[in-house]
Amino acid sequence: MFKLKENNTTVKTEFIAGLTTFMAMAYILFVNSGMFAELGVVSFNAIYIATAISAIVGTVLMGLLANLPLAQASGMGLNAFFVYTVCFGFGLSYANALVLILAEGLLFILLTVTGLRKMIFDAIPKAVRVAIPAGIGLFIAFIGLQNAGIVIGDASTKVNLVSFNILTGAATWDALLPIVITLITVIAIAAMSARNVKGAIIWGILGGSVLYYILSYLTIPGFAISFSANPLTAFKEFGEMSFGKVFTEGLDFSAYVAAHGSTSLVLTIITTSLAFCMVDMFDTIGTLYGACSRGNILTEEGEVPNMNKAMLADAIATTTGAIFGTSTVTTYVESSAGVAEGGKTGLTAMFTALFFFIAMFFSPVASLIPGCATAAALIYVGVLMMNCVKDIDWTAADIALPAFLTLAMMAFTYNISYGIAFGMISYLFIKIFSGKIKETKVATWIIALLFAVMFLTTH
Repeated sequence: MFKLKENNTTVKTEFIAGLTTFMAMAYILFVNSGMFAELGVVSFNAIYIATAISAIVGTVLMGLLANLPLAQASGMGLNAFFVYTVCFGFGLSYANALVLILAEGLLFILLTVTGLRKMIFDAIPKAVRVAIPAGIGLFIAFIGLQNAGIVIGDASTKVNLVSFNILTGAATWDALLPIVITLITVIAIAAMSARNVKGAIIWGILGGSVLYYILSYLTIPGFAISFSANPLTAFKEFGEMSFGKVFTEGLDFSAYVAAHGSTSLVLTIITTSLAFCMVDMFDTIGTLYGACSRGNILTEEGEVPNMNKAMLADAIATTTGAIFGTSTVTTYVESSAGVAEGGKTGLTAMFTALFFFIAMFFSPVASLIPGCATAAALIYVGVLMMNCVKDIDWTAADIALPAFLTLAMMAFTYNISYGIAFGMISYLFIKIFSGKIKETKVATWIIALLFAVMFLTTH
C-alpha cells in the first residue's frame, strides 16, 4: 500500500522515523494545552485530547492520501494567534474563534480543490511571505518570555525585565525559581540540538519539569503536588468543554456584536480567517518542500509528490480540528527529523499517529508539566522560526521595509494578521511611489484593501 520496496525503505526504518518525528513534535501536546487553558473556559486536559486527536486525523490523512512521511498537529504561532489575539485581543469567545478556524479550513479546501491556492499564494509579495515565519517566531518567543515571567509589564516603558535581585529582597526565590528553570531548560534544549539529540525539545521539557519539582520540593516550604491520576478524566472534559463547541456555541456572536458592531464582526471574520488560511498555506507549502527536499523524495521536476493531496489533507485536518476544539492544524517542520532517519512513505506518518494515540492516555503525566518548562519550548521554537530572515534582501528598500514591518508588527502588536496587513499595504505604497505599480497583482490589492478596511472600521 505504501510502496516500501519502490521507495527503498522497510517497516523498521519507517517505524524508527515515525517515532523520531513524534518525539520531535510531542511538545505541542503540552504547549498547546497550556496555552488554551489560559482562556479559562476550557481545561488543559480537554485541549490535550483535542490536540492529540486532531494530530492523529491530520497525520493519518497525510499518510493515506499523499503517502508522505509527514505529520500534522496544531500549528505553533497560529495557536498563539487564536488565544492571545482573536480571543483576548479581539474579544471573541473560544467557541466563536473556532468558527473562524472552521471557515479557514473550508476556505483552504476550496482553494485546494479549485486550484485557486496558487493565485492566493502568488498574491502575497515574496517580501511579506518570507518574513511571516520570522514574525510568528518573534511573537511566540515574546509570549514564552512573558509566560515565564522574564518579561513583565511596566508603567513607563510598557515592558521590562523581571528583577533578579534577591540580595536586597527585590525578588524572592519562590518567584525566581520558575524563571531560572525556563532559562536552564531553553539552554539545555539548544545544547542538545547542537549535539543532534533527537527530540531535544521534548527532552528539555521533561527534564525541566523534573528539575522544577525537585528544587521546589527542596527549597520551597509547604510545596505540594495535586493532580488526577485517571486518564479518562481528560476524555470526559474533552467531551464537555471542547468537542463540537464550534456548532453548539460558536455561531452565537451576540456578545461581540453588542460590543463592537456587526460591521466589525464581518470584517474580523473575513480578514482573520484569511490570515489564518494564508499563514497555514505558506507554512504547509514551505514545510512540504523543505522536508521532501531533505529526504530526496521530490519528483524529477523538483515538486512535492502528491502536492495537492497533501494540501487537502492539511485543509481537512484544520476543519476537523475546529470541530474537536483546537486551532489550525498544519504540517510540522519537525517531520524533517523523521525524514532524516530514513522515513520515505506514508507508513512513517501512520506510526507517528499511533504514538499520538498512545499519548492520549498519558494526560495525567502531561498535566504535571509546569508552565516554566513549556515557556522554554515557546522561546526555542521562536528561535527556530527566525531562520528565514537570511533569505530577505535587507539592502533593497522595497523588500526590507515590508519584510521588517511584517515581522516587527506581529510581535509588537501581538497580532499575526496586523503584521501581514502592514507588510502588504507598505509594499503596495512603495510600488506606487517608486513607479513600479505594474509589478503588483490585482489579488494583492484586494487582500490589502480588506486589511485597510479592517483598520478603518474596527479600531
